[in-house]
Amino acid sequence: MVQIVEASQEKPCQGLVFKLDQREISQLMVYSNLPQPRTQQSSRGMVLGEITLPLLNVFQRLIDLLDEHKDIPILAPIIQREIFYRLLVGDQGARLRQMASAWSQSQQIARAIDWLKSNFTRPLRIDDLATQVNMCTSTLHHHFRAVTAMSPLQYQKWLRLNEARRLLLTENHDASTAAFQVGYESPSQFSREYSRLFGAPPLRDITNLRQMATVET
Repeated sequence: MVQIVEASQEKPCQGLVFKLDQREISQLMVYSNLPQPRTQQSSRGMVLGEITLPLLNVFQRLIDLLDEHKDIPILAPIIQREIFYRLLVGDQGARLRQMASAWSQSQQIARAIDWLKSNFTRPLRIDDLATQVNMCTSTLHHHFRAVTAMSPLQYQKWLRLNEARRLLLTENHDASTAAFQVGYESPSQFSREYSRLFGAPPLRDITNLRQMATVET
């Protein structure tokens, strides 16, 4: 929460929002020999950082570009890159570096999720999925569960069963046909896992859903 304690039309309160560019920060971390940040990372969820004179000056140069519009396309990216550099080596640099690493891992998990959504009917080897998104298997498991609250195999199962439910409800497939279509090799295993997720075997669940739809209409 922020509170403005003094402002008027003559002396308005002005603020500046500067968006962090994940790609630029990551490139600086990877391709530059950055010195270590000055302090260790705090465990708090929100912190205040020191505004040093060099950091203040570079922000001033960025603001000054508002009076030189023709220079913005060339100079703004250079100035922004200097801001990222000064933040990375500043007193909250360790926190920013951790955020950049988390962004990268989130992108990798997003790629894994997209692959599963497009290929959930195929057999899944976790080692192959980890290789595809450039993560080790244990790291993939850890971060995938942090994002989805499921393992990759559980997420694949969830995708399969929800698609099977759609096939049963909207395309009038029988349970065995739906099971095979979403990648199950055993209808009995499909029925067990379907019951575990939806609370009833396929036929009873679909009957209940249709009855509920009839009552609501």
